[in-house]
Amino acid sequence: MTVVIGLDIGGSKTHGIRFVNGIVTAEMTVGSTNVQNVSRSTATQRLSKLFATLGTDAVHVIAGAGGIDTPADAEHLHALIHPWAPASTIRVVHDSRLILAAGGTDTGIAVIAGTGSAAWGCDSTGREARVGGWGYLLGDEGSGYWLGREAVRHSLRRSNAGLPQDLVTARLLAACDLTDPRQLIARFHSPDYGRHFWAKQAQHVVAAAADGHETSLALLAKAGKDLAEMTIAASHQLGIQGPVILGGGIGMNVKPVQVAFSSTLETEGLTDVRILTAEPALGALRLLNPTT
Repeated sequence: MTVVIGLDIGGSKTHGIRFVNGIVTAEMTVGSTNVQNVSRSTATQRLSKLFATLGTDAVHVIAGAGGIDTPADAEHLHALIHPWAPASTIRVVHDSRLILAAGGTDTGIAVIAGTGSAAWGCDSTGREARVGGWGYLLGDEGSGYWLGREAVRHSLRRSNAGLPQDLVTARLLAACDLTDPRQLIARFHSPDYGRHFWAKQAQHVVAAAADGHETSLALLAKAGKDLAEMTIAASHQLGIQGPVILGGGIGMNVKPVQVAFSSTLETEGLTDVRILTAEPALGALRLLNPTT
């Protein structure tokens, strides 16, 4: 019996899948266990809960996470997982690799648009390219956090100009239990409301856009274009035209972002664009055995 555990460690949640001889036998989702987002003690508690369901007898653990930019980053996550998989071979990769694998291909460009954003590509020789994924303080354009922050900035600009609250501002204030856009300044900088909270506020941009709110529609279009520009940069570095796999909560579920993303890529001749429909953690088997 061969047991493999795949982990997709995102900015908001961690999804784990247990495979036995290639068949899914258990799944579990907990909060984020990425120590760039939560404390080590919180990550440890959540991993303990996760492995209580998935088991500690895996032969292989494949973990994909945001912020895996250096070998040291991978080593730190490896050490965090090791107590629950002491006899396992543990492989740590950037989460965009899981997306490409879950999309059913070994070569191409994976784009993640979730709490954060990044593009990662691989050609047929194994050469890799990485664009973006710098984190919310330096970039993450097109991500949930970016959309939430831009909604706050939009609301503050209207307030500064003496304009009344519009649809997205009203929804944002209601979600934050506030009445005045100026109150968003202190709320945004409060340590009690981190990047995950503001990434969640992207939902108000999406909802307002669905009701025809022009600024929200423009923000979603800008998100798609920014994600496409990352993809184009990776394409140029590798000299490949795809396939392009778009994943993450924003990428998989927000149609205006998908439309802007695909249309911008089409202008550069990148037409093989696929929206991920599988859970990224399912890509663990393909990473373990390419072409599986």
